[in-house]
Parts: sequence; structure tokens; C-alpha cells
Amino acid sequence: MSNTDTRQNNSKPAERGAESQLYAGPERKYLNRDERQRVLAAMETLEPEQSLFALVLAWTGARISEVLALTPSSFQLESGVVTIITLKRRKHVVREVPIPPDLSERLEVTFSLRRLQEGADAMRRLWQWCRVTAWRLIKKVMAIARVFGRRACPRGLRHAFGIGTLQSGVPLTLIQRWMGHARLSTTAIYAAVCGPEEISFAKRFWYPATG
Repeated sequence: MSNTDTRQNNSKPAERGAESQLYAGPERKYLNRDERQRVLAAMETLEPEQSLFALVLAWTGARISEVLALTPSSFQLESGVVTIITLKRRKHVVREVPIPPDLSERLEVTFSLRRLQEGADAMRRLWQWCRVTAWRLIKKVMAIARVFGRRACPRGLRHAFGIGTLQSGVPLTLIQRWMGHARLSTTAIYAAVCGPEEISFAKRFWYPATG
């Protein structure tokens, strides 16, 4: 066997392992586009502080622990950017993630962020919950949206963020930074999901032009 064949064979288990992160057997571990829209709608039915926590989680692709660590000082209201400390890295890493303008405005109205940023509570956590409480909140949202299985959890939201941003044309390197991945290969697993462009090509095969 040649050195080239050896390298190719050695690479196969790693490739399969990377792709399998989005699946548990045949079951998806990510929300598709329709499910994500239902979940976002379900988030709007919660109490304001609960709703905002869930929406920040969905629109930043952050982990539960990272959103729970947010303080008034984490938000740049003028630019609509959230500063997130990446907690799953050995060294201290801070990333900035943009959020929709209406979400930024609602955070300001609900928490009076500008006032808090100027006072003693600037570094006090916005959501004084434990991880279990936050996890249960997201499970409640999934149940309201009728999303079940392995994808009905915070990780399913994070995967949906990665897939949705990539399919919307956001560069892979930028998604890597937004999600706090140490390696680009981790972010690249989202490219394996069948996107709208692929469905468009498939339809040309399913319904060929006649005449």
C-alpha cells in the first residue's frame, strides 16, 4: 500500500466522526428551517426575561453557559453586538456576535441596559439562573413548538444557527468566529446539510421541463 493510500484510509474515520456530530444514527441533532421558525415563534409566548434569554441563545449560536454569563456590559447597543466569552477554550477568548436590531432594543427596554452599564450592576449577570433551569426552559420551548427527539435541546439550536448562517451565505470563517470554534473543520460539518440550492437542483431532476 502506498503512502497516499495510507493517508486516505487514515482520514476516513475522522471524516465520518465529524459528520456524525449532526446525527445520532439516522436521527437529526439539528433543527431544520421550519422547526427553527416554530421554535422562534414559541419563544415569543414566554415571559419577557425568559423569551429574551431564549432568543439570545437562538440568534447568537452560543452555549447555555455562555448566555448565562452575559452582563449589561456584554452588549454594545449602538452597534447591536453581543460580546461573548468562549467557555470551551483553554485560553481566554472573547468573540463578538451581531444580533437583530429589534432584539437589541427589547433587551434595552426590558433590562434598562444603558442605565445598568453606568452603575454598580454593569458586571452582574442578567439571568440569575442555573444551567438546569435554562435547559428546562429550552425544553419547554421545544415542546410548545412540537419539536422532539435529540434535536429538541439547546445543542439543536446551536447546530441550527451554524447551518442557517452558512446557508444564508455567511462565510465559513466568520461562522467559526461567531460560534467560537477553535478549528475550521468543526464549523465545516454544517456544509454537509442539504441546503436550498441543492433542493433547487433536485427539483430540476424531479420535474424536468417538457416540450
